[in-house]
Amino acid sequence: MPDAIPASSIPFYSQPMRPARGALWAVAALNAAATLWFLLALAGQLIFVAYIVALYGGAAVRGDLQGWNQVMSHGYVAGDRAGNLAIGAHLLLAAVIMLGGALQLMPRLRTLAPTFHRWNGRVYLMGAVVGSLSGLYMLWFRGAVGDMVQHIGTSLNALLILLCSGMVLRTALARGFAAHRRWALRLFLCVSGVWFFRIGLMFWLALNGGPAGFDPKTFTGPFLSFLAYAQYLLPLAVLELYLRCREYGNTAARFAMAAVLCALSAATAVGVAVAAMGMWLPRM
Repeated sequence: MPDAIPASSIPFYSQPMRPARGALWAVAALNAAATLWFLLALAGQLIFVAYIVALYGGAAVRGDLQGWNQVMSHGYVAGDRAGNLAIGAHLLLAAVIMLGGALQLMPRLRTLAPTFHRWNGRVYLMGAVVGSLSGLYMLWFRGAVGDMVQHIGTSLNALLILLCSGMVLRTALARGFAAHRRWALRLFLCVSGVWFFRIGLMFWLALNGGPAGFDPKTFTGPFLSFLAYAQYLLPLAVLELYLRCREYGNTAARFAMAAVLCALSAATAVGVAVAAMGMWLPRM
C-alpha cells in the first residue's frame, strides 16, 4: 500500500487554531469586570443586611416596635397584629435572602458544598416567594410612600420575583443546570430591586448634589417613577447583554461589555458609599 499522505500537505488543511491573545484578554477582562461588580454588590448588600438587623431586629429585641417607624412609613401599627407580623416576616426574610442569594452565586461554594447549595437554595426560594407576597401586602394594604406609578413598578418587581423563582425551581428539577444558573442570576437581581433602588437614589443625589427630578417631601416625581422600574429592568438588561457577550460575543464586544461593567461598578461603589454613610451606618 502507498505511504500515508501527511495531513499537512493536503490543501486547505490547517492545525486547530488556538484562541488569539486578544480574545483571551477579552475573556479575562470580562470575567474580572463581572467579579468586581459582584464583590462590590456583595459588600453593599452585607452592609444593608447589617442595617436591617440592627435597626429593625434591634427594635424588636428591645420591645420598641415603634422604632420600625423611624424610617418605614406604617412599619408598626398598634393593634394590627397580622399586619405587624407580615412586616416582621418581610424584614427578616429580606436579611436572609439577600445573604443567601449571594452565597448561591459563588461557584466555589457550589463545588465544595453542594448539599449546602441545595438547602440554601430551597430556603432562598421560599424566602423570595414569601417576601414578595408580604411586600405586595405592605405596599397595597399598609400604605407606602410614592405614587401609583411607583407602586405599579414595585408590584411588577414582586411578580417578576415569583416568575423567576418558578423558573429556577423548574430548571433545577429538570436538571437543566445552564438554564438554572441563568434564571438564578435573574432572580438575584430581581430580589435585589429594593437595594438597587436605594443605591440608585443615593448615586443620583451624589451626582446632582441633592434632590433633582423629584420632590423629597412627597417622594414623587419623574426620576422616582423611572427608578421604580429601572431598579430591576436595568440590571436585567445588563445581565442579558453580559450573558450574550460571554457566550457569543467577539473580542470587541467582550471588551466593550467589560468597560460597561467597570462603569457600573464605579456607580455601584458611589451609591453604596453614600447610602452607607448617609442612611445605613448612622442607624446601626
